[in-house]
Amino acid sequence: MIRGELRVALAGIVALVTLVAFEAMAVSTAMPVVADELGGLRRYGLAFSLFLTASLLGTVLAGGWADAHGPRTPVVGGLLAFAGGLVLCGTAPTFTVLLVGRAVSGLGGGLLVVSLYAVVGAVFEEAVRPRVFAWISSAWVLPAVIGPLAAGWLATAWSWRAVFLLVAPLAVVVGAVLLPRLWHLGAPAPEAGAPERPGLLSQRARAVRGLGVAAGAGLAQAGAAELVPLRVLPVVSVLVGVVAVLVALPALLPGGTLRAERGLPSVIAVRGIMTAGFFGAESYVPLMLVLERGLPVTLAGLALTGAAMGWTLGSALQGRQGLRMDRSRLMAVGGLLVACAVGLLVLPSLHLLPGMAVLAVWAVGGLGMGLTLSSTSVLTLSMSPPDLRGRHSAALQLSDALGAVVGIGVAGAVFAARLGSAPDLHATAATGDLAGASSDGGVTFALVFGGLSLVGLLAAAVALRVRPAGGWENGPGTGARAASVAGS
Repeated sequence: MIRGELRVALAGIVALVTLVAFEAMAVSTAMPVVADELGGLRRYGLAFSLFLTASLLGTVLAGGWADAHGPRTPVVGGLLAFAGGLVLCGTAPTFTVLLVGRAVSGLGGGLLVVSLYAVVGAVFEEAVRPRVFAWISSAWVLPAVIGPLAAGWLATAWSWRAVFLLVAPLAVVVGAVLLPRLWHLGAPAPEAGAPERPGLLSQRARAVRGLGVAAGAGLAQAGAAELVPLRVLPVVSVLVGVVAVLVALPALLPGGTLRAERGLPSVIAVRGIMTAGFFGAESYVPLMLVLERGLPVTLAGLALTGAAMGWTLGSALQGRQGLRMDRSRLMAVGGLLVACAVGLLVLPSLHLLPGMAVLAVWAVGGLGMGLTLSSTSVLTLSMSPPDLRGRHSAALQLSDALGAVVGIGVAGAVFAARLGSAPDLHATAATGDLAGASSDGGVTFALVFGGLSLVGLLAAAVALRVRPAGGWENGPGTGARAASVAGS
């Protein structure tokens, strides 16, 4: 049971996540209108991936920050950056300025997410953490129901700018209520008998590497959006960006993550692979429904509602006490569900399935994400000693955000390559011809969704490596063994 002050802390966390969720749902719904008005259709994917790219730096900074000084200060910094970015987006005169605002909000979002993970690890006992993460996932339900409808109405009947400007003051208010509950949380003490950790990067070194990852990912995305027609500068931008990421990233992750070694490294790897497949597809679901199927923005956004409802159900299932399934298998099931859902998106893209059927299809994808991502959160905390929870939570969120950046970036490169010289959004939606780049715009979306469905299969395969060889009894401690069962 969660009692007393813990309930108040949980309520504050859930309220803050609810606002972040509303912003995500609303922006995804309104972005087709934003791109049309500000002339940013060709750079559409950057509005999502730059948010995630900046969050990479935020996650890296927050991890060491929370371990060294506690989570309260990065929560404050995250709130200010998140709200400030929303204001910048809501007042943006050009799409370029809007992209800057998205990056500032992303920095704040990265700080917030890791800090809240550190709060959960410090405040809640291991036995109740699966239910805590289920509650956090449930914070997406109300935004999923009203977010797309409200954002669609605001964007078409009033102004898309209100989608950003209405959330900013609410985030500050919720933060003011939550912060007094966190002020007593200082730096976590290491476990008795814990080994020395001379190999840990300093906060300054982590910041430099985090900046390298974020800058490299940004360069790669910018170049990928301009690769066609093939030119030297975009190719160099992609190559330099990829090299920067590969040089800076490994030291920020548990050893063996990029090789998906058994145990915690595979947990971190699964998180990134899942977000690459799911969010790479989701960022283009509303656009496909608007451009290819001619649905109004409000109805197109309802697909995101289905995903959030499925996600909440999946997270609730993984937190049930009566569900006795090894988490590695539970995560593999989640990967298969995401692969199936993303693959099925090919059908409405090619007019082989009604557009409104995407609501049910994408709910299946959300179910898989709820089963898997909540499990990665539980396992990361249970496999981490107290004085490394911030860094390992940061590694989890770094993998999360980088995976989404890669998925959205690859999808955006395919989309931009086939887009060619784009007319305005309304003309594109009316003709059903995707920017004149092909005789059937649905082929472009089918290529994007079909390729990303394979990523879900990869996630399912890696999830089976989370369980240590020989079983949890040979793995990393009793906490991980207990958490390996969904009903822990």
